[in-house]
Amino acid sequence: MTLLELDSFFNSFLKKEDFSSDISLNGIQIQNEEPAKKQIKKIAFAVDACEATAKAAAEAGADVLFVHHGLFWGGCQTITGSFYKRISTFIKNDLALCAYHIPLDANNPYGNNFGLAARLGLTNLKAFGTWRGMILGAYGELPQELTTEEIARKVLRPGKKPNCIINTGKEKNKTVGIISGGASEDVEAAVELGLDCYITGEFAHEDYHFAEEMGINVIGGGHYETETVGVSLVMEKVQKELGIECVFIDLPTGL
Repeated sequence: MTLLELDSFFNSFLKKEDFSSDISLNGIQIQNEEPAKKQIKKIAFAVDACEATAKAAAEAGADVLFVHHGLFWGGCQTITGSFYKRISTFIKNDLALCAYHIPLDANNPYGNNFGLAARLGLTNLKAFGTWRGMILGAYGELPQELTTEEIARKVLRPGKKPNCIINTGKEKNKTVGIISGGASEDVEAAVELGLDCYITGEFAHEDYHFAEEMGINVIGGGHYETETVGVSLVMEKVQKELGIECVFIDLPTGL
């Protein structure tokens, strides 16, 4: 499978054309030397495109790095300093880069939010929370009521701890809303739906008192940690359906 064929596979279910308001350049961001000829034998997956993940992918012998956070966000940028280090690492190693931002947040079932919902076994799933007119998140009902701490243990990878837990609502939760990454302000949308618990990556200081006053529990699972699930699910799909060797590069920021 070539890079062009691989990206066509990714887009067959991530559908970047449905997210035209996303400022990220979804799809192939850096090609390899012969994108229509070179056969892809190994794919690396990571949350972020940076010098460290590019080096790790190259050292692992990957031909392509698939990420959630790419390098291009809609504006012109000089290839100097840190940006040069990132770009040059890909080019020097003939390593291609594919990135899917909002399409990977919103996808059901391979995206970050529906993937986290599946870990909790949420039922009656529906989408909620908008950014630039695009619906990102998922909410539903737990099979049984859980404390906020119990939810945190189930939704994050084994051994991972949330950045914060805010118990300003019910002792036990039945309904949960999820928007991964930096979606602190969307706690308002969770309150409007009457949800018991809201899960995001980063929860901001300025939203704490709103959560307390409105009586909702919050889990800040970490921007990085809550967005490992989408790339992992896409990797599993590639392994199962394409049989291409894959490797996950886990470089947590702790944020």
